[in-house]
Amino acid sequence: MRSAIPILGRFTRRCSGARVARYQLDSHSCGIAGDTPAATESGVRLNADGLCERITPFFQENFQRFGELGAALSIWQNGEPLLDLHGGFRDTKREQPWTEDTIVLVWSTTKGIGSACLLHALQENKIKIDRRVSEFWPQFGRSGKMDVTIAQLVSHSAGLCALDENAEVTDYPAVIQALEKQTPLWRPASAHGYHARTFGFLIDELMRRICGTSISKYWRTIFAEPLSLDFWIGLPEELNSRCATIYPARAGTAPEPVKFYRDLVTPGTLQRKTFTSPYGLNVVSAMNKPENRAREFVSFGGIGSASALAKFYAMLANGGQIDGRKFFTSDTLKLMTTTISDGLDRVFEIPTAFSAGLMKDAAKTEGKLFGPSTNAFGHPGAGGSHAFAITENKIGFAYVMNQMEQSVLPNEKSLRLVDAMYPP
Repeated sequence: MRSAIPILGRFTRRCSGARVARYQLDSHSCGIAGDTPAATESGVRLNADGLCERITPFFQENFQRFGELGAALSIWQNGEPLLDLHGGFRDTKREQPWTEDTIVLVWSTTKGIGSACLLHALQENKIKIDRRVSEFWPQFGRSGKMDVTIAQLVSHSAGLCALDENAEVTDYPAVIQALEKQTPLWRPASAHGYHARTFGFLIDELMRRICGTSISKYWRTIFAEPLSLDFWIGLPEELNSRCATIYPARAGTAPEPVKFYRDLVTPGTLQRKTFTSPYGLNVVSAMNKPENRAREFVSFGGIGSASALAKFYAMLANGGQIDGRKFFTSDTLKLMTTTISDGLDRVFEIPTAFSAGLMKDAAKTEGKLFGPSTNAFGHPGAGGSHAFAITENKIGFAYVMNQMEQSVLPNEKSLRLVDAMYPP
């Protein structure tokens, strides 16, 4: 019987100068002693062997206790890979094992990649984030938006999380026109609220106005191809054979925060409008169609591997450099670590915080998304994907999966892995 079959998959332990080793996930053997944290200039140095022993049981438990179908985890430090785990299946029939080269949709985790691309373009063009968006995108300045700054736009503070005018999410020109006509739903910079769908269109159009190219193309040219990152915003048709099927959350206990999820399904609420405008593709299964995987949705369409995400965030955590190349200046990295908006989120209805396009832990919140570091930044994705950088420890972390949970913020499956990174 399938239920009696152990989790299929392997984890790979890789570290600088070490032989690549592979083990079955159900072996419970890392061939390792525990590690002791070593103080370095980057804070805590993780030991690959001890990291494996701490994290692998939690990764296994995600399948055995929490109903994970297929998943992968990657952790890097100091620009080098420390641990890669993958297991489970790409499909509910359990006929296609999740392998080392499996890629998967990561929903809003894409926003972190898109934001980093925009910040790089601003860096290269010597544009400060206190500049007005309308300087580069004149039509944006209509309907009370003339003085909206780039900083307000990328920190979810511009009041453009929902559209009054109907626009279909696959019709890029129509969405941009609707955004140009939109009056802010609150006075820009007076509050913030998560721009679930509109965010990607806003930063993508700003990128096009500044650089003459889309974020998807910029990503491939500047980062993905030079660093061999298996991550795409707009999946080529020939890569569909490697892509895991994404599945909606199963019915179960009421998700939290309760008020947000109640408002999310109530017609007319800001929450409902935010997650349904621009309209279309609101059914999870629609994103399994190759024609939709191929679309350049910067808000929610990124497809790739945990190792690609972790390597990219490891580069950000490593002073903006990796593989002998430097991509970001210290000033740009400071924009990623410095909180711009913090407090009660008008959409999520709980405290959230954002730097220049990246999510951070809010100052007044008990539940930490990014571990103990106050400088950590990244972006989660609906259902459970999670990726971020910890600058003082030079760590890049990523977790991806294909069985969604009823959560738009990180859940127990990934947060336990984050906590387990650090030795007791």
